[in-house]
Amino acid sequence: MAELARSPLHDRHVALGAKMADFGGWEMPIEYPDGGVLKEHTAVRTAVGVFDVSHLGKAEVTGPGAADFLNSALTNDLGRVSPGQAQYTMCCDDATGGVVDDLIAYLYDPDRVFLIPNAANTAGVVGRLAAAAPAGISVVNAHRSLAVLAVQGPRSGELLGTLGLPNDGAYMSFTVAEWKGLPVVVCRSGYTGELGFELLPRAADAGALWDAVLAAGAPLGILPCGLGARDTLRTEMGYPLHGQDLSPAITPVQARAGWAVGWAKPRFWGREALVAERAAGASRLLWGLRATDRGIPRPHMSVRDGAGAVIGEVTSGTFSPTLRRGIGLALLAPGVAEGDEVTVDVRGRPSTMAVTRPPFVPASPR
Repeated sequence: MAELARSPLHDRHVALGAKMADFGGWEMPIEYPDGGVLKEHTAVRTAVGVFDVSHLGKAEVTGPGAADFLNSALTNDLGRVSPGQAQYTMCCDDATGGVVDDLIAYLYDPDRVFLIPNAANTAGVVGRLAAAAPAGISVVNAHRSLAVLAVQGPRSGELLGTLGLPNDGAYMSFTVAEWKGLPVVVCRSGYTGELGFELLPRAADAGALWDAVLAAGAPLGILPCGLGARDTLRTEMGYPLHGQDLSPAITPVQARAGWAVGWAKPRFWGREALVAERAAGASRLLWGLRATDRGIPRPHMSVRDGAGAVIGEVTSGTFSPTLRRGIGLALLAPGVAEGDEVTVDVRGRPSTMAVTRPPFVPASPR
């Protein structure tokens, strides 16, 4: 078994007594003993929390026309954004349109784009891009060069202000800033639905910045948060997780992620397959499920209609700390409508759930 990679903040997590687990080949904190998933989740919804998400990939794409090259490969249209803005996009299989990975692209200028793919998919995305890149364009895996701290919650802007970091950027904009003379990229983004920022310091500087964030956030009610709370928070928003709600077997059309596809572009990987699927209608679509009893949906549980026929499968599911009930995402057959009542096989017992459209709780203003 391959040894798990470790974040630059690993020693901090161990010192805090975090429960650690394998996540995408990285040993990452799931929860902390002073909080636990429920308290950490609540801190982000009501005050502020900080996550170490340094396992996320990093890749540099540079050279004349780097942005144009990426625009011919990835789904979203980089022409929609300006330098200093980030964009959610997907890398799809050219033949099938399935999602190889979903990622964030930071547009520095036409000749430099920084990518943040998912941890387990970084090598695959970099490999595909490097193989397709024309002469003069470099695609470099920079996975260990930077750390990523996600400061999330309604008081996150206040916290960044006390650290002297920019906190007034528009949603999905980023700034190259300094903290105590050290470079750090600050992006107004996150995976929780709350006001939030993602900080990208150099790996060697991450420990000092983590300590400073916790110290500055103490009067604001900050908690260090693990990937358990990150999952409950993103599920309440209906945000997809690659490997569950998106995958090489699940297309953007099926996952209702067509808003992140530049349909007017003449070329991107998977375009022909996705245009055809969009025109014909997807064979399944991603919906939200909200339990009306005590059941909690989990991935791979079957979903049945009122007649007992299997109409789909849960892709993500959890207990919502905000709603105090089970919620989930599921790929369901055509013909299902919002408000329909379905049953989910929860470990051999049928649980009644209502079909809905996420988010399950209101997102914060952007």
